[in-house]
Amino acid sequence: MQIYLPRLKSIFLVEMESDEMGYGDVQMIDENGNRVDGRKAGDLRSIEMELGVVPVADGSASVRWGTNYVIASIYGPMEAHPRKIQRQDRAVLDVRYNMAPFSTTDRFRPGFNRRSREISKVTAEALESVVQLELYPRSKIRVEIEIISAEAGTRCVGLTAASLALADAGIPMTDMVVSVASGKINDIVVCDLNKEEDNYGEADLPMGILPNTGELVFLQMDGDLSPDEFQQAWDYNMDAAIEIHRIMKDAISMKYGGGR
Repeated sequence: MQIYLPRLKSIFLVEMESDEMGYGDVQMIDENGNRVDGRKAGDLRSIEMELGVVPVADGSASVRWGTNYVIASIYGPMEAHPRKIQRQDRAVLDVRYNMAPFSTTDRFRPGFNRRSREISKVTAEALESVVQLELYPRSKIRVEIEIISAEAGTRCVGLTAASLALADAGIPMTDMVVSVASGKINDIVVCDLNKEEDNYGEADLPMGILPNTGELVFLQMDGDLSPDEFQQAWDYNMDAAIEIHRIMKDAISMKYGGGR
């Protein structure tokens, strides 16, 4: 059986011995270490960031990461309503992650679904570790994350965009949050999975990292990684976080004339 993979930089012909295709059967990296989009194992996709893209928000940021396009906007601090959600000693961080119906080629029902709730929750928990919520008792800070175009790793892009938007809003934080995922394709660990690698890969390891300290605020794993593979994915993510943090600081400098 022969399978052609469309939408790749080159057309890859994959020879199959059976009529059923498993996740590890699609050739996603060649003998020279080149991935389907031309990157090497440790390379990031192209990343562009911009602040102040939503004029009515108190802070906002857009992130183009590969063909992902995400906008995060911040509203508040504001009085928390209804009153029953108020905290006497700190603000409430209200995070909403949403994928636009046109963000993927797959059709799905618009609105807040189970996946959106799960990603919203883990994003809020990651951001709560750095936002100084105790400065705004009985208040609420709304974080809106809208996925305009989705390729792969949208939860990582959304978390990174939200952190940048909070900085644009002037919300005090102890550090930024940088999120990136590495994974395994064809038994090789690679950094920053694209859509084809995410679909056909064998594992992925998204992490939320505080770049100034190297601490983790978010960690998930899907699939199986050996201890050595886990360490390689960890190292790729940590190295990538340094580069992504530099891009975040450049975006802040572009608007305000001085990064952190």
